[in-house]
Amino acid sequence: MRPYILAETNWKSIKDEAFSVAVLPWGATEAHNYHLPYATDIIEADHIAAASAKIAWESGAKVIVLPTMPFGVNTGQADIKLDINLNPSTQLAILADIITVLDRQGIHKLLILNSHGGNDFKPLIRELGLKFPKMFLSTCNWFQALNKKDFFEHGGDHADELETSLILYLTPNLVRPLEEAGLGNEKKHKIKAFTEGWAWTERKWSQISEDTGVGNPKLSTAEKGEKYFNAVTLKIADLLIELAKSDTNNLYE
Repeated sequence: MRPYILAETNWKSIKDEAFSVAVLPWGATEAHNYHLPYATDIIEADHIAAASAKIAWESGAKVIVLPTMPFGVNTGQADIKLDINLNPSTQLAILADIITVLDRQGIHKLLILNSHGGNDFKPLIRELGLKFPKMFLSTCNWFQALNKKDFFEHGGDHADELETSLILYLTPNLVRPLEEAGLGNEKKHKIKAFTEGWAWTERKWSQISEDTGVGNPKLSTAEKGEKYFNAVTLKIADLLIELAKSDTNNLYE
């Protein structure tokens, strides 16, 4: 039993515990090229949240990790078989209910640990922050916490070298042989502004990728995944420790 994982602990252990920070890992259920499982984002969220919380807990930070949300925003993948979509308005309703519980029970700091590029919690936090003035709401994308170039040779953002290496390290039994993986080639938008990044439109996944991947996974290894995992969990743990210690009424200098 890990006392910082809500799904594993029990009423006897937590009924008198005062938690400082709740962590809500949020993933997605979607295709990840030919070689990675549909639960890739969930697996990453589970393991990164747990390992980060372990470090924070052992340093004295009273954190509690909530069960991972398994579905995310997949509106651009409507024609990809069994990619499960939650609309942003549904996420807003779910978050509001969870925050209501935390607020009522005196846990006033929440970190949403995002594991899926299609999720965008910033506008949701803006809206819910007005409704719950005692709550300190925050989010982070673990996949943006470090410079990927320090760990991996190939870029990408979906079933790429980063994600494949992580899953090879965390759950290698769920990875098909890399020779079966597609190359993860991405077709770029014909409208220049969207390709340059200063304008945005949703990517239609079946039009940009033949194998649902974006990024070449062929050089992935479990060793690379382990190195990245250790580094990213340490960085997120530092965030949790700072959140636990912080006075949310005095955050600026």
